[in-house]
Amino acid sequence: MNAMPEIPDHLDYGLSILFIGFNPSLQSGETGHHYANPRNNFYRILYRAGLTPRLYEASEDQDLLRLGYGFTNIVARPTRGIDDIDRGEYAEGRKILHAKLLEYRPKVACFVGKGVYTQFSQKSKADWGFQPDPVIPEIHEFVAPSSSGLVRMPMEEIVAIYRRLAEHIAEHGS
Repeated sequence: MNAMPEIPDHLDYGLSILFIGFNPSLQSGETGHHYANPRNNFYRILYRAGLTPRLYEASEDQDLLRLGYGFTNIVARPTRGIDDIDRGEYAEGRKILHAKLLEYRPKVACFVGKGVYTQFSQKSKADWGFQPDPVIPEIHEFVAPSSSGLVRMPMEEIVAIYRRLAEHIAEHGS
């Protein structure tokens, strides 16, 4: 087991969006910031989709709380990759995430990757965007592509999916 400390969630009540990842990368574990791997496109995607007014750095992740955006993961332990996460960690992470969502009740739970959503929801598949049958009915569940640099989907397609989130927030208020 990796003894690297868990990175802190950025949670608050009344969030517009809670971004939920699989688990932190080793670089996130080393720096203590979400999406810290320089090959991860998370902050570039948010900016290009119109979710942030400027390009943020991973070291500023806590500042996104002021925009109404929070961060958590289904598994808190940093690893080299998702293959290093076992079923027991997912089962425990599901329970913890469900409790966080019930307590904080963000307007939108954005799952950064289909696999994150299918692990949480226990559904076999999901389409991009808002889910028709959310696990927690009062919370909109949105499935977005992973922001990992390993994703093969063209950046424009990824940004277009995240842009739907920006449009939802603009339409329904933050």
